[in-house]
Parts: sequence; C-alpha cells; structure tokens
Amino acid sequence: MVRKATAALWSEQDRHPGDRKRLFTAVSNAIEAERVLYPGSFVDISPSFVFDSAVYVDSDKRAAKFFADEQGVLEIIAEHEEAPDEPDITFLQADYTNELDLPEQDVDLLISLFAGFVSDHCTEHLRVGGTLLVNGSHGDAGLASIDPRYDLEAVVIARAGEYRISTANLDTYLVPKKSQEVTRERVLASGRGLAYRVPAFAYLFTRTD
Repeated sequence: MVRKATAALWSEQDRHPGDRKRLFTAVSNAIEAERVLYPGSFVDISPSFVFDSAVYVDSDKRAAKFFADEQGVLEIIAEHEEAPDEPDITFLQADYTNELDLPEQDVDLLISLFAGFVSDHCTEHLRVGGTLLVNGSHGDAGLASIDPRYDLEAVVIARAGEYRISTANLDTYLVPKKSQEVTRERVLASGRGLAYRVPAFAYLFTRTD
C-alpha cells in the first residue's frame, strides 16, 4: 500500500493528472528509447509510465524518501495500464552537477525539464544517436542549441493539454526575439530561458558526437 507521504508527494507533483504521461507518450512514439536519465526529477515518475528503464536523480531529501517507498512507487506506476509490467527504476540522491556514478553513453533519452543546465553536466551519459528532451526553462534549450554535440531534430507542441511532435520548419525555432549572439557564457550567466520568435513547449535534440 502506498504510504501517505508518498501519495501526498505524488499528488503535489501530479497537479494536472496525466499531463506528463501524455508528454512522454508523445516523445516515446517519436523516438526509439528504452533507458531514460532524468536529472532534477524530484518525484516525477511519469517516464516510468512509458519507458522500460529510468534513472532518477535529485538531491532533495523528500525525493529520497519518496523513492525509498519502492512498493508504493511501483503501485503508482501500475495504476497506468500501458506502463511496463516490470519497470526498472533507479534513484540517485545526488546533485547532477557533480559527477554521477553512471556509465558513459548509457541511456537513450536525457530529460531536462525545469531543472537547470542538465545538458551541460549529463550529456556524457547519453549515447551518440540518443535524444535530449529539453524545455526553455533556465536556458538549457538555448545551451543545447549552440552545443556542437547536438542537432535539433523536432519540437514538442502543446495545445489544450495534448502534445505532438513536429519536424516542420525547424529553422524557425530557437531564433531569439532580440538580435543577439547566443553564447555559452551569456546563457550560463543568465540562468534563464531565452525569448524566441517562435516558441515551442520543448525541443528534441539528437546527440551527434
């Protein structure tokens, strides 16, 4: 049975029930991925509703207590009919900006959602040919856009709580509203997302090197 504290944390995370599941379902339909790395996840276990294997990373003590309730977490996942029968879940209580005890090129999908510069610190764990899912928060999409290891392959469009993946007119995305050179130093110093002429909810980059 799910512990009260576990259920409460998940309820707080899942304020818009099913929203993240719809996001990750759309992503899974567009790419080939089995193993996922989610730095800065807190208690968002929705990738495990879709993907077979996931490594969650967060330094928050509440997240550690949440994942310590292994049976409760599995029960939450099992509530979703399309979830894997035997999800493989690993939680690391760690600051992802430090070196993680994970192999290089070990995952197919690296998730960066509202968690800072994940791509700057964790790309080594993403296999070449794998996918970075990143939104504009905190500037990580901007950083990925100038990272020579990445190519933009698609964008995530959100409409009325639904998500779709688009590869149309990719050259119109990630173009700043203000005429300015996007540099690593400027993005890191700002720590904020850039304002783009044509925004998307999130972006899918392929690691090429």
